[in-house]
Amino acid sequence: MNQGNSIGHVAEMPPSTPDGVAATAPAVHSVFAPRPGHLEETGLSKWMLGDLVCKHLMEAGVLDLGEIAQRVALSGRVVEELLHFLRAEGRVELRSRRDNSPLLRFGLTDAGRNAALDAAQRDGYVGPAPITLAHYKQLIQAQSPRRIAVTREKVAKTFEDTVIQAALLERLGPAVCSGRAIFIYGEPGTGKTFIARRLHRLLDTPMLLPHAVAVGEHVIAYLDPSVHVPIDVPGNDVGSGRLSEGFDNRLVLCERPFVVVGGELTMDLLTLQFDESSRGYAAPLQLKANGGLFLIDDLGRQQVRPETLLNRWIIPMEEKRDQLSLRNGRHFSVPFDLTLVFSTNLQPRDLADEAFLRRIGYKVRFAAASRDDYAAIWQQVCGQLGIDFDEQLLHYAWEQLHAPNATPLMQCYPRDLLQLATDRAAFIGASGVDRESLDWAWQNYFLEG
Repeated sequence: MNQGNSIGHVAEMPPSTPDGVAATAPAVHSVFAPRPGHLEETGLSKWMLGDLVCKHLMEAGVLDLGEIAQRVALSGRVVEELLHFLRAEGRVELRSRRDNSPLLRFGLTDAGRNAALDAAQRDGYVGPAPITLAHYKQLIQAQSPRRIAVTREKVAKTFEDTVIQAALLERLGPAVCSGRAIFIYGEPGTGKTFIARRLHRLLDTPMLLPHAVAVGEHVIAYLDPSVHVPIDVPGNDVGSGRLSEGFDNRLVLCERPFVVVGGELTMDLLTLQFDESSRGYAAPLQLKANGGLFLIDDLGRQQVRPETLLNRWIIPMEEKRDQLSLRNGRHFSVPFDLTLVFSTNLQPRDLADEAFLRRIGYKVRFAAASRDDYAAIWQQVCGQLGIDFDEQLLHYAWEQLHAPNATPLMQCYPRDLLQLATDRAAFIGASGVDRESLDWAWQNYFLEG
């Protein structure tokens, strides 16, 4: 197809609307994330939250009630309960008020500083309060990407600015909405990575994700700015002074996660990471990708053997859950609810056995472009580079460059060749791309001899 240019009440995500995120977000907040009004509604112990408040005070010095509430992302009422507990324990004390501020200020006592140091040695996490593991499981299940409607019309609209064969879309669309893993393969330059990245567009409803997750008394830092993109919507009033209203600020409304890894992937990145210097845990890649898309690009080029990597996913793919371990040996189960995509230039049978390939479900082969598709891509790239589309130059590329060299019409060539040709044109002061510049680009692009 040539196409141009509480944990309390948990229900299903509301459907996406034509008005987009702004229409969806308030409903998401009210259903999933009422702000805990009392300490017990957080699901966390007063000892754990008390330690967290003390670590914040140790880091910042003196804080008022509003500042503490903002730092730990809890309501003023819950923070008041915690401070009452900590004062009774002799860990915090009142300090003088700021001018023109009615809010009480608090600092650590000597005993509080010692307790904060001990707490930091056990768990170095300092940030918004976590949610419980049980809450996290409910949250991911209720916001599963499988609940997102992926229709033929939606797929066509998502890829309307992309040159791609209709037959490929007819296979990729059902693959995304199935929740099963997808194996994309074919020769280099056929657009596998480009299309795989665009599949993320189909996961277009926002989701609530936690700053951190508590497993027992240990905290796993979860929200990662390189993966999770927050959505700015009304209702998130943390720090505004309305300390008992709004949704649970331990959660952040984000775009669906999108994780891409290539040759840098190692098995360590798929396990719970403990940093000795910060004394804290960080979530592995697949946990951060829950609810979204996880693309393992250029499979077979990683430092780890392909069969080892693929075998890591057999049970999670089948059972939709993964097993992680803390340093103390405690094992626990987490959701594995994401769209997992493998992309490779190699033949699937060279990477995995038949038993594993059967578990994948969707194997989609990418091939070189037809002449029509190649022409459509060429014309699209011309528009992107701001140069005139010259049909005769395109035919010259076909007949004088591709054909004599038996070079297939890979989808990446128009972009790469025309970019090189425009580089030369700019260097010599030419007004556009001609045959001489295209010949020069071809000689630079392809190895000779």
